[in-house]
Amino acid sequence: MSRKAGVLIAVYVAVLAINLDITIVNVALPSIATELGAETRGLQWVVDGYNLAFATLVLAAGSLSDRYGRRPALLIGLLGFALISAAGAVAEGTGTLIAARFGMGAFAALIFPTTLSIITNTFRDRRQRAAAIGGWGAMVGVGVASGPGCGGLLLEHFYWGSVFWALVPLALAAAVLGFLLVPESRDLSVPALDMRGLASSIAFLGTLVYTVIEAPERGWNSNGTLIGFAIAVGLAVAFIAVERAAEHPMLDIRLFTDRRFSAASAAVTVTFFALSGFIFLITQYFQVVREFGPLSTGARILPVALTIAIGSVVGGLLAPRLGTRTVVVTGLISFGTAMAWIAGSVEIDTPYWTTIVPQMLLMGLGMGLIATPATESIMLVLAPSRAGVGSAVNDATRELGSTLGVAVVGSVFSSIFGSRLLESAFAATGKATEAADSVPVAFGIAAGHRGLLSAAQDSFMSGLTVACVVVAALCYATAGAGLVALPGRRFQPVVAVVADESDSVTAA
Repeated sequence: MSRKAGVLIAVYVAVLAINLDITIVNVALPSIATELGAETRGLQWVVDGYNLAFATLVLAAGSLSDRYGRRPALLIGLLGFALISAAGAVAEGTGTLIAARFGMGAFAALIFPTTLSIITNTFRDRRQRAAAIGGWGAMVGVGVASGPGCGGLLLEHFYWGSVFWALVPLALAAAVLGFLLVPESRDLSVPALDMRGLASSIAFLGTLVYTVIEAPERGWNSNGTLIGFAIAVGLAVAFIAVERAAEHPMLDIRLFTDRRFSAASAAVTVTFFALSGFIFLITQYFQVVREFGPLSTGARILPVALTIAIGSVVGGLLAPRLGTRTVVVTGLISFGTAMAWIAGSVEIDTPYWTTIVPQMLLMGLGMGLIATPATESIMLVLAPSRAGVGSAVNDATRELGSTLGVAVVGSVFSSIFGSRLLESAFAATGKATEAADSVPVAFGIAAGHRGLLSAAQDSFMSGLTVACVVVAALCYATAGAGLVALPGRRFQPVVAVVADESDSVTAA
């Protein structure tokens, strides 16, 4: 085995472990709701606790791994991830589980940018690097989309905590491979951590996600929600001001003045926003509405995973020939069309093979076409010595998209579901408020009552339809922006290294 092949194996296993965790929990949500008494908001935090910690810490983690060593950062992250995963598996309450999910996200933030940084520093030839990143993107997509299938297989035989236990040996295996195969690399010129930038970014993202998740309960027009959004905007402005004033910012805001970099980042964000929101809802549709078991539910989502893997490789091959713009915009239109199709066709008994599978194939192919070319565009802005920063920006956009996808899509769905339920036959039961807070609770109350079951089903389908329309509109809007901003076939990136103490770069 060549050294480069060994590096890829170690990195790919690590990527698979942390991306499985993004969605493997989704198929366990109904069981967690029942056994731990979690409401819809609690379930959103079980998913978003991981994503939020990941998104807020990944920029800082990328800088730390560049400065102090990518190999030790990878190993510390994997060992910590394994330990906290085990703690989550034995949680006895929703609060404890959410805390564990935040911890898992923090260690994943240390792992993820390190993997892409290692690839960038190992493969200096652009074609080899594009192929390696294509494989990396495929592993990301496979991990995210196959999580429900793996979780379903485990839940068919074990309790909900098994979805976390399963991550422990995978993370430990990746740590052993990393210890044996990954060479050490670091950049001592990378400046110290920007603590003010880190604190302001955590405050901004935490406030925004908390406000979105709590909005259905408080009301979107309530004082609490409006104040929360106002505070989030103020914190966002403060974060930008802090970073612009910093000598060595955690996130160089000037990077986003390059429209190609901004457009690629937006495409990645929207893609993971759409995928995470879709998986959060579709697992409940299959398990609660269609009454499929966990294994059957997970298996039914596999078409997305397979086409993401294929699309990621194809996208990496096509982008240098057709241009990033053509490939990424095609992917966004494909994803948006799949969501619009779902919104216009989904019913209680929608045929799986003739309707749902084609929708998933279109969706997965679209995501695959976006991921690799957009990632390469982001990485081309920075020199290999600062690959951790570029990787962290790329990873932050992914996790920010995933976090907001679950928060926004889940909250839109929850608002529609709750309002429709309160106006239905449930109003006469005295349990309407309780049912509106949790899909499994609503369907549990409706069991054996035809009128209540019909009301619960109609409410769910209304929420699902509106949520899919929102996602489709966002994909189409981003595709329109991509037509203007993304690099075309003739674009030849030129990276000029500025010889200063910070080893900064400028995209020509």
